[in-house]
Amino acid sequence: MAKFELKLPKMGESVAEATITSWLKEVGDTIEIDDAVVEIATDKVDSDVPSEVAGILLQKNFEVDQVVKVGEVLAVIQTEGENTIPDPQPTAVAKAVQETAVAGEEAPSPAVKAATLVAEEMTQVKEQLQPIASNEKRFYSPLVKNIAAQENIPQDELDRVLGTGQNGRVTKKDILAYLENRSQAAPVVTEEAPQKTMTPAAAPLAASKHKTPTPAPAVVSGEDQIIEMSRMGRLIADHMIQSKETSAHVQSFVEADVTELWEWREKIKNKFFERTGEKLTFTPLFITAVLKALRDFPLLNSSVEGNRIIQKGAINIGMATALSDGNLIVPVIRNADHLNLFGLTKAVNDLASRARDNQLLPDEVQGGTYTVTNVGNFGSIMGTPIINQPQVGIMAVGVIRKMPAVIETPDGDFIGIRRKLILSHSYDHRIINGATGGQFVKNVANYLENWDEPAPV
Repeated sequence: MAKFELKLPKMGESVAEATITSWLKEVGDTIEIDDAVVEIATDKVDSDVPSEVAGILLQKNFEVDQVVKVGEVLAVIQTEGENTIPDPQPTAVAKAVQETAVAGEEAPSPAVKAATLVAEEMTQVKEQLQPIASNEKRFYSPLVKNIAAQENIPQDELDRVLGTGQNGRVTKKDILAYLENRSQAAPVVTEEAPQKTMTPAAAPLAASKHKTPTPAPAVVSGEDQIIEMSRMGRLIADHMIQSKETSAHVQSFVEADVTELWEWREKIKNKFFERTGEKLTFTPLFITAVLKALRDFPLLNSSVEGNRIIQKGAINIGMATALSDGNLIVPVIRNADHLNLFGLTKAVNDLASRARDNQLLPDEVQGGTYTVTNVGNFGSIMGTPIINQPQVGIMAVGVIRKMPAVIETPDGDFIGIRRKLILSHSYDHRIINGATGGQFVKNVANYLENWDEPAPV
């Protein structure tokens, strides 16, 4: 018999760890090649880890909610053939016992006794240490729990660590900083804690980060249903709150007449599908207009780091996609400005389909420089989207409606039926002023109204 180590694979340049969400196989289960063994989650996307070999699951090295680093061994699978992993090295205690046995001693030596005593004491300490748990006042991420367990930080001590995350949450940076100064008393999380000297301009920001208002207790009756937020739902909520606290959100709205665009698509969509096998939806058409406007206003294709503006060279369009469970994910079309209409259509359809099937890779949901969300898919006339950090702008496209409109002609004005939609542009007022934000969305409307793309069939 042989043993195979199932390791956490590399999932992208910026992904260094993942959280175990569930085991799909139990110890003793038979595993075939490519069988999914365990489900994992990063801060971007959920996925599973398949087996590269056939065999029997011999050992699981991590429990649900534990954090695993890339390259660490998730499980051991027993297979046929030669060993693929070395036999484990004996511990110091085992070595001492072996040495004693070789020497022919009937009783353990003093060294063995000491080593055994230390091992027993360490085991007792670990057994006495209660697992860290989130409570109604504070939520601890799996990473923070893991660090606390490794450093033997009990619950009451962790509860006193000052958190700088959302709603006073203890972040990885907070707990590592606390460990460096653990000899000092842990700061207590209270509103009466002494404040650092700061400028008047910095005071409101510091207050928003460190002051955690105590919410009024919820009143639950017998008819109420309590629903726990999913892991992805919590991540989205934190991301949205962080965006509102980071960027100064401002919105501009423009109505666009897309009658000619509608008729253009109606004429070619069937031939387009016959020749390419792809459905031509409105989303790639909207993205095409946004790409043209981003060339006109490259400052919208930026991010902010401190006092620096980083204007991106590549245009990577995030495409907000709704999932069946009500959550939202934003896959990214990289170098979208290098694609023609067929390329955009293929990318949009592929990413949307794999997003709904939970098959996106971590790299495919990061690196976006500007985001488009089609709220019209759900019948919404318009929306006020929240900026997807660290970007500085996001466009929401409303539903296309038949509307009465004044049509101007050389012979006079008259009322006609036109197809119109509303474009909503949310942008970061720290670097995008009202004129630029308004002109940008107006340019998007102009490109849609004066559609001049050649038919790709």
